Amino acid sequence: MPVPILSLKFGMKFLRLAFAVAVVSSLTAATSSVDSSPFYAGLDTPESFNKQAEMHLAKARQALDRLLAVKGRRTAENTLRPYDDIFLEVEDVIGSGRVIANLHPDDRMRKAAEAALNRAEAIKTERSTNRGVYDALAAIDASNEDAETKYFLARELRTFRLDGVDKDEATRARLAQLRGDVETAAREFLRNINNSQRTITVASAADLDGLPPDLIARHKPDATGGITLRAADADGPAVLAFARSEDVRRRMYTELANVGYPENLAVLDRMIAIRAEIARLLGFGSWAEYDAADTMAGSVKAESDFIDHVVAAARPKAAREYEELVRRKKQDVPDATNIAAWDLAYYRELVRRANYNFDSQSLRPYFAYERVRQGVFDVASRMYGVTFRRVDVPLWHPSVEAYEMVDGGKVLGRIYLDAHPRPNKQSTGAYTRTAREGVAGRQLPEVVIQESLPGGQPGDPGLLTQDLVRDPVFHEFGHALLHIFTGRQRWWGLTSFAERDFNEAPSQMFEEWSWDPKTLATFAKHYETNEPIPPALVEKLQASRECCTALNVAGQIAFARLSLSLFDRDPKSVDSTALIRDIMNAYVPYGHAEGTHRQASFTHLANAAYVSSYYIYQWSLVIAKDMFSRFDRSDLLAPGPARRYRETVLQPGGSKPAADLVKEFLGRPFNEKAWEEWLNRGAS
Repeated sequence: MPVPILSLKFGMKFLRLAFAVAVVSSLTAATSSVDSSPFYAGLDTPESFNKQAEMHLAKARQALDRLLAVKGRRTAENTLRPYDDIFLEVEDVIGSGRVIANLHPDDRMRKAAEAALNRAEAIKTERSTNRGVYDALAAIDASNEDAETKYFLARELRTFRLDGVDKDEATRARLAQLRGDVETAAREFLRNINNSQRTITVASAADLDGLPPDLIARHKPDATGGITLRAADADGPAVLAFARSEDVRRRMYTELANVGYPENLAVLDRMIAIRAEIARLLGFGSWAEYDAADTMAGSVKAESDFIDHVVAAARPKAAREYEELVRRKKQDVPDATNIAAWDLAYYRELVRRANYNFDSQSLRPYFAYERVRQGVFDVASRMYGVTFRRVDVPLWHPSVEAYEMVDGGKVLGRIYLDAHPRPNKQSTGAYTRTAREGVAGRQLPEVVIQESLPGGQPGDPGLLTQDLVRDPVFHEFGHALLHIFTGRQRWWGLTSFAERDFNEAPSQMFEEWSWDPKTLATFAKHYETNEPIPPALVEKLQASRECCTALNVAGQIAFARLSLSLFDRDPKSVDSTALIRDIMNAYVPYGHAEGTHRQASFTHLANAAYVSSYYIYQWSLVIAKDMFSRFDRSDLLAPGPARRYRETVLQPGGSKPAADLVKEFLGRPFNEKAWEEWLNRGAS
């Protein structure tokens, strides 16, 4: 299941003098006016981080002072420019702070980052409800400005009104306090997930029968012969898909579904209550109502109706898929009447073997991590005419890699890959953080892809399933490409899509290339023999794709209903454990697993872009399937359609409404036809 992007934007504006010459000379670059320094340069101690953070925050305050001090006619240059500069400087601290707080191995650095985040969020909140700033923006004469500037200005004025700029001073002060409180709670929620060390231990390797030999080999037995596996992406999915022992699968599922428990239940309750009070002070009936106001859907009713529509569309096929899994389980357990949550992936694998003669383990030797990593670079190169090169820049951990994306000799941006698990790093799910948004003529965009994939250790080739190649590798790289390509805007505030429910469309569409035979032939080679992946094996992969599609949709849309239901009612009535139990039992045939608390590790609940709007994934998927219909499926690597997609969707970013971007690419408004065909493929 995708994990959304925490849309976190930052960058560092200078290198420490001792390092500057060596690093800058090693980077190609952009013009001298563009800040191309790596964001992490000079941030190797808490003291240096604090110094950098305070410099940026001081610049933000200076920009605010300049904006308010303007006399006479207000223009985009004397008012909107310093307003945008506030964003740029504050988000430099927020972006770097969140990367360090979530990924740095040194606890002192993580604590310094969290303290800086509090200071940066306070300035950001002050700007968002400052009546003087709003009045200054409203006074701008934009009649002679370009369309993007007019759109940006109108969007920001609307956001100010949504955020309560028209409220009295006491209310604005309370809103500022609450927004700080919810940010603190969100960081606590994520920190509890990062610090989770849940494991299972089996008595011997015999209990791991069915798992790939390379996975077993990287777990050394203890003195008693026991083997410990982490409830994390590097171990969990393989155990659930391949372990023949139901008890081992059940134990692993239970640990995965209790990451963040019990600590995060109280934190979640706190976030729900705070957000409800914010919404009430702003004049909305619920947080969900407030949150929907700036989406493509536009209202809680539209979001809820969409969820119901997806459920209705998926339910008939999901029921047939479920019955097929039960029939297969009966071969092992004759009196079986149901499939449990921990059975789902395992029996999906067995049904794929029976119906399509396809064993997903047979693909793993062709998907060694380093080949896949290079493969996704090469795919993007062929589609978009760009190249990637590894660069030597300051990093927060030795396992992290940095690459520049180059077009015609010009560096477009930088991508950091933090791909493998380690202590104090989130071990389930993946995300792409925007370390620094690009602004035309001012700074390069930088993004951080965080994953917890196998590999990265001596002797471990990091063999992936196709599911992992699809998501997170292709999915997260789709996010990264978007942020690099869109990082050429005149205004920092236009670097993200205007509506959040379009955020996942580019990344979900890029997943399609992970199924394509010609694409796979470019990089899928056996890690020992270097033999290319057999075409017949890819054909079986494609044929098996329809297996459990509707069940997967039903599972994801259940969490969309959960995220909406947590925030669309009186917080005093919310029991998150009862809510997730009731929703899972109503939405998916395998129901809720008693004793689990998946809401405690539902990271989207700590991300303001997704809090009550997890429906975004299916909404974006509808658009992604429609956009994908414009590509030539016999030659997905052809540069023509990709170039047009880059120019009409990716590069414009937030400079116009998302529906307009899609309409320009498709030549018409988007519709559900392609999504419905995909959902019902193979249905009888």
